[in-house]
Amino acid sequence: MKTWSRFALGFCLLAACTAAVVWALNLRDEVDVKTTAAFAPSDSLIARGAYLARAGNCVACHTARGGPSYAGGLGIATPFGTVFTSNLTPDANTGIGSWSSAHFWRAMHNGRSKSGRLLYPAFPYTSYTQVTREDSDAMFAFLRSQPAVNQPNQPNTLGFPFNTQAALAVWRALYFKPGVYQPDAGRSAEWNRGAYLVGGLGHCSACHSPRDALGGTKQSLALAGGLIPMQNWYAPSLASKDEAGVSRWDREHIVKLLRNGVAPGASVSGPMAEVVLRSTQYLSQPDLEAMAQYLKELPGSIPRPEAPPAARMAGTSFNPEKSAKLYEQHCAQCHGDKGEGVANAYPPLAGNRAVTMASTENLVQMVLGGGFPPATAGNPRPFGMPPFVLVLDDSEVAALVSHIRTAWGNQAGAITPLEVNRIRASQAH
Repeated sequence: MKTWSRFALGFCLLAACTAAVVWALNLRDEVDVKTTAAFAPSDSLIARGAYLARAGNCVACHTARGGPSYAGGLGIATPFGTVFTSNLTPDANTGIGSWSSAHFWRAMHNGRSKSGRLLYPAFPYTSYTQVTREDSDAMFAFLRSQPAVNQPNQPNTLGFPFNTQAALAVWRALYFKPGVYQPDAGRSAEWNRGAYLVGGLGHCSACHSPRDALGGTKQSLALAGGLIPMQNWYAPSLASKDEAGVSRWDREHIVKLLRNGVAPGASVSGPMAEVVLRSTQYLSQPDLEAMAQYLKELPGSIPRPEAPPAARMAGTSFNPEKSAKLYEQHCAQCHGDKGEGVANAYPPLAGNRAVTMASTENLVQMVLGGGFPPATAGNPRPFGMPPFVLVLDDSEVAALVSHIRTAWGNQAGAITPLEVNRIRASQAH
């Protein structure tokens, strides 16, 4: 046999073996949907499903702006194209009216549609796989109780090869392993409940974890912080004391932040404000306390080393006098002359981790776009911040942010107008 023939045969065998491995990995813990039992949900099961759907914040993605709740059609931008959310109402033709509870369970647990097609992980089944069958059935019962809306699903607009099932199968083989949450026998029931909510329905790792070039995350880096693709907000590490770790917080304050959107010295903004608005403010006290306990006990990361002052200013045109003047003109009225803030109104900037953490994305986003914490029962009229996108140019924003990050004992670095320009450009898309 000629050399090229042996090479071709070897290549074909390798490709066949690889395809077989990918196929096998995509069939792990597969749900049987052929045998289905009668599904007659009780009122209590529907009510529980409504609560769980809120815990998962399902309505946020499966409702287009101005459209019927749960009817889908919202475009979710990804680095690979746009994925449009599906219709979850009980319409028989365009929704889940013809689905069984087993079909829904397979979608949650295995990331497959009724037809068996692989779903894109914009639907966070990589987290939802941890949800129990009982909770899945409750959510299905709730969704089946909603008004049916005849709204066909929009086709996704993904480029090749990301629009193929083969590419998705390879991605899943690399990054997805189905499995219901297994309680840790060495932990309390409260801690396990918190881990279940944070890791499963809450799908917190979908935002708070770094992603690689293929959009995948590693379990070892779950909740370690990451830039949210296409939104350009940084979801800070929930383990690091330098970012959003709460190991030193009182549980009461963690619960307040999740329920009200504000807590002593802290408030939520950006995408997290949406989570509190639509989801966590409605969770029960025991569930919020369970999440707080779990978050308090996350293993902490190694603190980042502090760069010397000269290194923190390298490459910038930081002018302390000009920067202080900008702060006095635009910020001091609310945040105080020394960044002390105003209790129950405006957060302090001195010692604020949102100001001093390594990533400056959120700080610049807030200066440019402004924003409000969510309106909640515990904070119905939140104080907000006006946008400065049309007031300050890139060099002024850089100077202002640099002042905030280096004044009043803050030990963070200055930023450049080029960094501001990059973030400003991302807001325009």
